[in-house]
Amino acid sequence: MNGTILVCLDKFRGSLTAEQACGHVVDGVTDAGGRAVAMPVADGGEGTVAALVRAGYDEVCVEVTGPTRESVRASLAVRGGQAVIEMAQASGLDVLPDGWLAPLTADTYGTGELIRAALDHGCRDLVLAVGGSATTDGGAGLLRALGASITSSSGEPLGPGGGALTATAHVDLSGLDPRLARTRVTLASDVDNPLTGPDGAAAVFAPQKGATPRDVDVLERGLRRFAAAMAEAIGRDLSGEPGAGAAGGTGFAALTALNARRTSGADFVLRAIGVEHALRDASLVVVGEGRFDEQSLRGKAPIGVAEAARRHGVPVAVVAGDVRLTAERLREVDVVAAWSLLERAGHFDTAMKQAPALLREIGGELLAHPFSALTNGERA
Repeated sequence: MNGTILVCLDKFRGSLTAEQACGHVVDGVTDAGGRAVAMPVADGGEGTVAALVRAGYDEVCVEVTGPTRESVRASLAVRGGQAVIEMAQASGLDVLPDGWLAPLTADTYGTGELIRAALDHGCRDLVLAVGGSATTDGGAGLLRALGASITSSSGEPLGPGGGALTATAHVDLSGLDPRLARTRVTLASDVDNPLTGPDGAAAVFAPQKGATPRDVDVLERGLRRFAAAMAEAIGRDLSGEPGAGAAGGTGFAALTALNARRTSGADFVLRAIGVEHALRDASLVVVGEGRFDEQSLRGKAPIGVAEAARRHGVPVAVVAGDVRLTAERLREVDVVAAWSLLERAGHFDTAMKQAPALLREIGGELLAHPFSALTNGERA
């Protein structure tokens, strides 16, 4: 294949960061005598700040409070007066100590500290990227870090986490950092769930964060109490707004107390890193992530790149840890070839351990592939 291969992979969760995954494919292309450019992507979750820093944003490092009150080191991506806050770095699953899940007590205080750090840095255009959270606290911790008061009927401050929200009686936003009134906040999320109900934060997402059915009931009651108190505080109920249920309800806190506007996390990142410009010089674009499935087609970064490639007439190949779509389905989204590390390795653990070598091997094969349309059932 002549021309440049643009490698736009997202993270391979539990195995490789987006940057590492892209790098291994690029190495394979280079080994085979081809040209490739790595452009790691993200959709607002883990890896968002890293992708932006690689694209020219400045990195600002701070110490904040983790989801279970431990100290963690997190980074902001800053350019001019804009700061991008990756919630996962402060309140995400990946920063839980030893991976221990804490569905009832994990909270978002550290994300609020990241917002405060951005304000301290002089930024007045904040993008809150909320994927990958470990929390279901409705953003209550975030608001406390910014000066809000959330109390019980006896006037006592609530403890951390979504479980404590069942005691919510009153929300006072008068103590919020006054700089927020002069700050534009954007909620970068591809989740459009409401805060509560069968499609809400507790019912849909809390089980992924370790919640049992009983925990889900507790969290749902807490979020409802918190939403009622917030409605009383601001004079309107926004719990049903699309995106209010994002990141365990952090979207709700952003939309209500921070007057945030919502945008697609994937679209924001792809614009910020300049994917459209990079496609002008590409003869092939490689997209993928740990698992490429129907969820990948619903606004996530890889499909966003694929849609941009289609506009530029650039063919798209998928490289993923596990490809869960049929050849027919891939053809419907104009994918011309697909590689699955799991199929190649034959076993999940092997695919995880050998991911670097497998990606490098596939990178070399990209040059020799004819990239004709997939036929039913084919895999590269």
